[in-house]
Amino acid sequence: MVTIRLANENDLPQLLIIYNDIIINTTAVYQYEPHTFEMRKAWYDSKVKDGIPVFVAEENNVIIGFSTFGPFRAWQAYKYTIENSVYVAATQRCKGIGRLLLEPLIKTAKEKNMHAIIAGIDATNEASLKLHTSFGFEEVAHFKQVGYKFGRWLDLKFLELILETPQHPNEL
Repeated sequence: MVTIRLANENDLPQLLIIYNDIIINTTAVYQYEPHTFEMRKAWYDSKVKDGIPVFVAEENNVIIGFSTFGPFRAWQAYKYTIENSVYVAATQRCKGIGRLLLEPLIKTAKEKNMHAIIAGIDATNEASLKLHTSFGFEEVAHFKQVGYKFGRWLDLKFLELILETPQHPNEL
């Protein structure tokens, strides 16, 4: 049985394995070099400091996926917009794990009074595109040839989900 829970520091080695496999073998992350444990620890510490959740999917004491969100852009007026990330271990893809990980992100975004969630997805990642549209995300941009990996140009799609919050945003 798969359970979804908040990540803790002990999960970092397994999160690193999943993330590095995605860097090395997919176009889901537009990076070339695998991350180090220190990089993943700094990433996690930053999430904790900023009150941003990292959810993990766990089965038989093994992490099989994780999700989180972060700022969309650093400027103040974007403070109600976030960008989400969902990563699933290679052996667990297309089994509904992404759905289990995206649902609590959306719920938490609403609780944190966010208004828009952006998903940046490689244009060839049909599984992620389908996952996000099943939650109501709509394609709002298609950037052509903005990335280069595995000897080819990559297109990036932005999908957006508008939430019914906040009703009266604060500009301060």
